[in-house]
Amino acid sequence: MTSAPFLASTREELHRALEDRRGEGHPVGLVPTMGALHDGHRALFRAARTRLDSGAVVASIFVNPLQFAAGEDLARYPRTLDADLEMCAHEGVDVVFAPGVDEMYPGGEPEVTVDPGPLGSVLEGEVRPGHFRGVLTVVAKLFALARPDLAFFGEKDYQQLVLVRRMSRDLCLGVDVLGVPTVREADGLALSSRNRYLDPEDRQRATVLSRALHAAQKRAVHGLPAARWEAMRVLDEVPEAELTLDYLAIRTPELAEVGERHPATATEARVLVAGRVGGTRLIDNVPITLGPVA
Repeated sequence: MTSAPFLASTREELHRALEDRRGEGHPVGLVPTMGALHDGHRALFRAARTRLDSGAVVASIFVNPLQFAAGEDLARYPRTLDADLEMCAHEGVDVVFAPGVDEMYPGGEPEVTVDPGPLGSVLEGEVRPGHFRGVLTVVAKLFALARPDLAFFGEKDYQQLVLVRRMSRDLCLGVDVLGVPTVREADGLALSSRNRYLDPEDRQRATVLSRALHAAQKRAVHGLPAARWEAMRVLDEVPEAELTLDYLAIRTPELAEVGERHPATATEARVLVAGRVGGTRLIDNVPITLGPVA
């Protein structure tokens, strides 16, 4: 029988829940989420539980309004706290921090926020201006409140992972930010809380994103142009009326530009895609190796 995690809704309750564990020298690991938990989150909890052993695993559940722009899906974003708590209990989460908006942002939207820098204005940042300012601001607050030693983020939101890792390093926050591989459904679709918005036809169309990424992986040995061409060939199988492509990009693991020339040695990179299927916006990415392989 699994034990229920301690549910904290205020910062004082969170501090009390972690004080004893931290005083005994146990490390603290944080898994920030917006709830509507699925097997991708389950993988994060399991990675945290395995890495921390007897340490404290903290899951935050907070739909952060600061990272939603006008017209995005803040109001309809799924909120399933009871089911989320059941999953957390099953996966050995010790503390769930589920604050209200007023608890996270007393007095309204904060006047001081975290600037994501140049990387925050490309790819997702170009399509969703201000998004990463909201993401980094809430993550910085969660780091300050939970004071974790480790934090776990899914690789599906790869640009977010890179930016949070860079924030922790550049601002000397002292949190080791770890990425956990994307979890996929049987048809290859990356797990996302937004997948529930897809009707059966759109869900079938959405698999083109992962198919395009894996096509790029197979052609990557022939260089960047070949990998990009192959991915676009697959994406073109779905008419523009059924898939609105925001971007397909191949970047370094740190999301810098990659040169067009065929590399003399194998070069690690990341191919990222984003688009809208029906009324639902989805993102995905996979690692690739450009150039010759051993």
